[in-house]
Amino acid sequence: MTNQIKLINRYRLYIDESGDHTYNLLDEPAHRYLGLLGVWFRRPDYITFAERLEQLKRTLWGPRPDKPVILHRSDIINRKGPFGLLCCRKKRKQFDDGLLDIICQAQFKMVCVIIDKQKHLAKYKSPFHPYHYCLAAMLDRYSGWLVYKNAVGDVMAESRGREEDRQLKQAYCRVYESGTLWFDHECYKKALTTHDIKLKNKSANIAGLQLADILAYPIKQDTLIQKGLITAGGDYFGKEVCKAVQNKFNIHEQNGWVEGYGVVLL
Repeated sequence: MTNQIKLINRYRLYIDESGDHTYNLLDEPAHRYLGLLGVWFRRPDYITFAERLEQLKRTLWGPRPDKPVILHRSDIINRKGPFGLLCCRKKRKQFDDGLLDIICQAQFKMVCVIIDKQKHLAKYKSPFHPYHYCLAAMLDRYSGWLVYKNAVGDVMAESRGREEDRQLKQAYCRVYESGTLWFDHECYKKALTTHDIKLKNKSANIAGLQLADILAYPIKQDTLIQKGLITAGGDYFGKEVCKAVQNKFNIHEQNGWVEGYGVVLL
């Protein structure tokens, strides 16, 4: 029974990004802002979500045990690979409605961390790696929430290449071992079950990473629009996705603040 309780109170944070970590073309909004989107699930809730997502895929594409359909926002938009099926209006509506319903029903918490790389570069002579800077801010919120809930968890991100993965592992370990300005290392060691971040390739068909991929761009864009930093676009489905997750943001438990808890601007 004790082991079962531990599994129930265990969470996992899944992370994906929108934008790039370089300091090139910073006058263009698409390159100026890097967003890191994280969702975390309690283990039983994640199993339910993952099963529903796979059922939607089976309904639309049939069984594909050797070549699973993996949700990737750019492939969906451009109708690449298996998503050519979505050129059919009926199939597209079935996919959109099904995915929105799954997202609405899923039980998870969400944090979006956005960094203005142009301002960051102007402020610091040797600016911190923007992805790693966002990661530290996200781990602050995730670990703080775990400690508050007397729970534990780990972290998974998508593999981005050998050198990028090596640097990301170092950045995660640095937070785990040394802490941040918000929390000392004891907080992280209490909240996080491992000193290593888990990295998986897209081909691994991880439901949580696919959700983070789907949410990262529209949530970043919606946040920047609300702050008056960019102009509104015409992404209808992206707007529907944002509506579906409005109650998923991490909040301050006492006063309900989202700013600084579920949405973080650096």
